[in-house]
Amino acid sequence: MSRADLVVVANRLPVDRVVSPDGQESWRRSPGGLVTALEPVMRKPDRAWVGWGGQPDLDIAPFDFEGARLVPVPLSGAEIESYYEGFANGTIWPLYHDVIAAPVYRRSWWESYVQVNRRFAQAAADAVEPGGVVWVQDYQLQLVPKLLRELRPDVTIGYFHHIPFPAYGLYSQLPWRRQVLEGLLGADVIGFQRQADAGNFQRSVRRVLHHTTRSSEIVVPSAEEGGESRIAVAKAYPISIDAQSYIDLAQDPKVQARAVEIRQQLGDPQTILLGVDRLDYTKGIRHRLKAFGELLQDGRLKVGGATLVQVASPSRQRVDAYAELRDEIELTVGRINGDYDTMHHTAIRYLHQGFPREEMVALYLAADVMLVTALRDGMNLVAKEYVASRIDHSGVLLLSEFAGAADELTSALLVNPHDIDGMKDLILRAVDMSPGEQSRRMRALRRRVLDHDVEDWSHDFLSDIDKVRKARA
Repeated sequence: MSRADLVVVANRLPVDRVVSPDGQESWRRSPGGLVTALEPVMRKPDRAWVGWGGQPDLDIAPFDFEGARLVPVPLSGAEIESYYEGFANGTIWPLYHDVIAAPVYRRSWWESYVQVNRRFAQAAADAVEPGGVVWVQDYQLQLVPKLLRELRPDVTIGYFHHIPFPAYGLYSQLPWRRQVLEGLLGADVIGFQRQADAGNFQRSVRRVLHHTTRSSEIVVPSAEEGGESRIAVAKAYPISIDAQSYIDLAQDPKVQARAVEIRQQLGDPQTILLGVDRLDYTKGIRHRLKAFGELLQDGRLKVGGATLVQVASPSRQRVDAYAELRDEIELTVGRINGDYDTMHHTAIRYLHQGFPREEMVALYLAADVMLVTALRDGMNLVAKEYVASRIDHSGVLLLSEFAGAADELTSALLVNPHDIDGMKDLILRAVDMSPGEQSRRMRALRRRVLDHDVEDWSHDFLSDIDKVRKARA
């Protein structure tokens, strides 16, 4: 197999396997945010992507797709249950999201996590050319940097953490806290969404490993006695979107016509409020529904005057906490609609499904108010997608203080989603906001999103990787 100068390592490949009714197999590009974020990087020559193929026990040879080399890593059904649904999403995800749900610490899950991370590291070691670069993505693969460095000390390693990194008081609960920190410090550059996350990571490194940190640098001692220490960089690289692609869609007459049609299908309410999330307990969907339901109960909003459209794309459906969350949300939606729907209008239009990007942009154009009420979020690209799509500078973004995007999108209405009364007041402020104030705020938001798009994010990260690479040459 030919080797690549830059290898991306992620839990999933950037494609989905499709089998037609006649048994023909093909691959299509995945719709996820990570795939979109890394698309500009993968467009360039001499690139490879290491990841799981999306189905258990799928063991196939590397193949080419749209100019990139894809290297599948096989996972058994048991490994998906223990490594992915177990340790990654039953232990790390809730722990790193402020213990909104209780993390579960199971030694068998950890052992599977180590085993799978080792397999990913070996696949990356086999795929990268001498002196090349490997860029590891996210919390499922926190051990890969160190394991890869042991296999290929000649390569330069980056790691980007797409979710929050918790404060030490929470992180210290993890029984394998030392091993995870050592795994991450195998990278030369460690990126986070927010400066606060980078600071949390550095504090944990000082407390657990007693390494010296200064500014964004961490002194990592050599594993060999008497060997030279090295410097790892740990800092914030806020991720973004391909803003121009959303602008292009928002200018498409077909998409604009679909936005008009959506309003008509909803009964032409005066105000459409929109929530777009993965169905996840970190996204604050329950809090949003509670606030909206109370506004209807209080008579401060009326059905027909306002409709909430909630898109909740399916997520981790085999994990009990997510199945319970879906039941709770759907019961809440049913109760509110039962209490307040009329023959002509519905209070909440709930959609438990994903949509193509064209339909999402039409929804963004149709929505007067975007509600992003995450209890904890690494970034939240939906907020940026909404802003990019508002080409006429109308619309209001109500954004959680606890989403990474709040550091950048300071002209949004910032909300504490735990404060239901405060959220209700801000929703009403958004609904009643004058066109002039909407325009002033949206222009500032769009300036930020357009000036710092996803290419800037990848360029900034890979530029720091390149500095390390050149210093080692």
